[in-house]
Amino acid sequence: RTYSGTETEGQLLNSFVQYFGDSLGRKIKRMPLIEETVLPGDSLLTLPVVIIGNGPSGICLSYLLSGYRPYLSPEAIHPNPILHTKLEEARHLSIVDQDLEYLSEGLEGRSSNPVAVLFDTLLHPDADFGYDYPPVLHWKLEQHNYIPHIVLGKGPPGGAWHSMEGSMLTISFGDWMELPGLSFKEWAASKRRNIKSDRVMPEEIACYYKHYVKVMGLQKNFRDNVYITSVSRLYREKDDEGRSHQNEDISTQHLEMEDGQKSLTKRNWEVRGYQRATDGSHVPFCLFAENVALATGTFDSPGRLQVEGEDFPFVLHSMSDFGAAISKGKLRGKADPVLIVGAGLTAADAVLCAYNNNIPVVHVFRRRVTDTSLIFKQLPKKLYPEYHKVYHMMCTQSHTMDSNQHSAYTSFPEHNVLSFKPEMKCVLQSASGLKKILKFSVALVLIGSHPNLFFLKDQGHSIGHHSNQPITCKGNPIEIDPYTYECTKEANLFALGPLVGDNFVRFLKGGALGIARCLAIRQKKKHELIESGDGGGDGVP
Repeated sequence: RTYSGTETEGQLLNSFVQYFGDSLGRKIKRMPLIEETVLPGDSLLTLPVVIIGNGPSGICLSYLLSGYRPYLSPEAIHPNPILHTKLEEARHLSIVDQDLEYLSEGLEGRSSNPVAVLFDTLLHPDADFGYDYPPVLHWKLEQHNYIPHIVLGKGPPGGAWHSMEGSMLTISFGDWMELPGLSFKEWAASKRRNIKSDRVMPEEIACYYKHYVKVMGLQKNFRDNVYITSVSRLYREKDDEGRSHQNEDISTQHLEMEDGQKSLTKRNWEVRGYQRATDGSHVPFCLFAENVALATGTFDSPGRLQVEGEDFPFVLHSMSDFGAAISKGKLRGKADPVLIVGAGLTAADAVLCAYNNNIPVVHVFRRRVTDTSLIFKQLPKKLYPEYHKVYHMMCTQSHTMDSNQHSAYTSFPEHNVLSFKPEMKCVLQSASGLKKILKFSVALVLIGSHPNLFFLKDQGHSIGHHSNQPITCKGNPIEIDPYTYECTKEANLFALGPLVGDNFVRFLKGGALGIARCLAIRQKKKHELIESGDGGGDGVP
């Protein structure tokens, strides 16, 4: 689309930053959106924080950056006496203003990140022991603690929850999916929604997150239909006289010396992308930020087997595609079974979906059914009967048994897929090396998903625990400081949620707490420097 640079820039910038206040707004109208060919100058102002991703991670971080602060409730007594004693020591301070390392010391939970365990036990005390204690925190909105920020997401607030299969129940209880300050049960009751069990449908959660942003007054910080194309460092070149110059090679990741005369100094972040307009056109933008928080989750790129024939159109990689095929009647009357690959909960959802639609299933997975790391081993039978039904079939309806007896479902434990053939056949190989060819109607590969960090240099491979390897939530999460959630290999870049191994909403809230505390401390120090006259004046720290 062709557009007038001045008018469109002004409109989009007003949309981005109208809530920052008049003084900040007047400056910003001149800057962060620029033509793609223009590099920023010294006079450009930066946003303190840009959050990429508007799922529960990004929403919770926005909540805390907006000035909401958690305090120990006057009547609250935490069931952990040691933690309660620590909380009493600084009852007058919000949790954001306390030493998170001290508070989280000695706590244990289902996250490897200590602040995640701390915040979870404050919001859901002893939840893993089956108790339903109320939070020991109450929240106050303190406007002076507001840190200007913007949350960029592809769809409405709630992220991937808006695109999940609606017929399945969440693995977590509804209460565990809620965000600070708004009870999920109370929200559901106010909306006259009939919540029949503690577990709820994804569409309910998506609706709750969207409503949360509105009722908490956060919508001014959120921008939908935004697609990020690059996040890169700005560098400054310092000459012998100490003057700063813009360095055009903003993708360089290492400081270098040229003939011993000049060096590159890391500055702020440049965030480029486009906003999709209602008519489908793309309006490019460029923002500058002191800090970037990655809250993108891991649902961007489905895991792939990397085998021959995986790109055939009859090999699917998502539940939504499978659901669409069923709803369109493409599998109705098919004699050949659906081939489902994977042993996680999404694969189990697919088995249930096929089973409930009278579609025969061949279920292939690499692990033994006795493998203790299978997710089914961690789920109580009474709370998750449908998943234990699948696990029971995985164990008792193997291909080694009478296949005629179990024509609706057959499992192939300890098997790998070698290839898919154009005639809708699949080559399997057992642990002993024996090969087998199966015919199927459609194949569904559900072996997890990975974050898509294509907008970072080298797709973010340099910031994981294992350098030069793709970021994954289990095998190679982003390496962070455990108390600030700042990337250990890249200053002023933060990450939270599944990107750092916290797949459950219960625990991603701890990331928001850690980041909010870190940024609050830095903002305070920055203001003190400015007040003392040492703060600099170019707007780019």
